[in-house]
Amino acid sequence: MDALIYTVMSGAERIQRAQAVHANNLANLETAGFRANLEQAGAARVQGYGYDARHLAQARSDIVSARTGSQRDTGRELDLAIQGEGLFAVAQDGAEGAEAYTRGGNFSLDADGRLLLGRHAVLGEGGAIVLPPHDKLQVLSDGSVAILANGQTELQTVDRLKLVKPEFAQLSKNEAGLLVMRDGSRAASDPDVQVAAGKLEASNVSAVEEMVATMNLARDFELQMRLYKSADGMAEAGNRLVRE
Repeated sequence: MDALIYTVMSGAERIQRAQAVHANNLANLETAGFRANLEQAGAARVQGYGYDARHLAQARSDIVSARTGSQRDTGRELDLAIQGEGLFAVAQDGAEGAEAYTRGGNFSLDADGRLLLGRHAVLGEGGAIVLPPHDKLQVLSDGSVAILANGQTELQTVDRLKLVKPEFAQLSKNEAGLLVMRDGSRAASDPDVQVAAGKLEASNVSAVEEMVATMNLARDFELQMRLYKSADGMAEAGNRLVRE
């Protein structure tokens, strides 16, 4: 009976964690470029002598969906969307030279000319992109950033966005919700990645799929509780037999 209780209780805990994953996905339904987290579960034996018949349910929620989101036209020159596969590179908080990656392209410029995604510096071929004063800005399909400097008549390329295309299996999310390499390395630039200006990619979260998954998990939790009551009943029946 106690072997069943190990499985039931760890299964209920796995469901609770899975619910948190789907709730986070739904909360980011409108976050540009957000990649949904996927949750998986597997069985693992309880370690120790005499515990071979006892198994735990182990959850894994660091897998990221590679599905692309829909794109919409915004007309804003600093809204960028990657065409096909690929990611933008931004500076990661807390570690010198560390990079993170995202599909979100709703960039902005601060008063010092730094190209930012939220509070994260957008990276180019030479590091963080900083633009001099200009009258016009244009991002080309290969990620080149060109400006029309004050008083000039021709566009000049000042940098190129760092665009990468690692395998999604090599990526996980950090605490800020950005993608990072699992081994802590930096992804190499890929010249084949293309971008489009004036567009923005939406989240790849499907509200219908997340709601269905949440309802299925609720039913699974009810099943776990029924199994727990059955295990408790079998334990009580065993105790009666011993007493008699």
